[in-house]
Amino acid sequence: MGDIKKLAKSIKKDTELAWELWETGEYVPRLLAALIFDPKQLTEEDFHKFAKEMTVHDEKQRHQMGDWLLAHQLMKSKDLTASMLTWMENPLPILRRFFWYHQLRLRWTGKTPPPENSAELMDAIEEKLGSEDPDVQWAMNGCAGWIGVFEPEFRERCVQLGDSLALYKEEKVPKNCTPNYLPEFIRIEVGKRE
Repeated sequence: MGDIKKLAKSIKKDTELAWELWETGEYVPRLLAALIFDPKQLTEEDFHKFAKEMTVHDEKQRHQMGDWLLAHQLMKSKDLTASMLTWMENPLPILRRFFWYHQLRLRWTGKTPPPENSAELMDAIEEKLGSEDPDVQWAMNGCAGWIGVFEPEFRERCVQLGDSLALYKEEKVPKNCTPNYLPEFIRIEVGKRE
């Protein structure tokens, strides 16, 4: 990944080249494209195209491309960020993942939106987390985790949700990593901050 980032740094922004790379359909060229698009030249329709075309890649590749598109494109444009905020119910799972991962990142990085947003998000998480597409589930679960960490009034609700769904409870966690299982995630992350 480091070589791709170095190459992107030398190219800077080149939307024409980025589209050529994206259209190859290949993973590595698409990663580079995700870094060199100019977010001012992208539209919501472009992200619908990306979401549809990313489905040919495996889960790990989709997530890497999605993470880079979110960090280097969606979050760099006020217009695109505003569009993303409407994707909670989008029929395309990758766009729903963008919405939820953005909410997760806002909390994780300390840029929490107004508190009323968390109540709305928790209602949606409780209603849909157990049956959501796996691409979206991880981001929704992570959002619930950070809500539980940073907003004590929701903490018990998040822990109970994790207990009842047992999502990621059996997941093997590498040494020195925090588990995705909500009760453990919240306990560990809150403990780090006490």
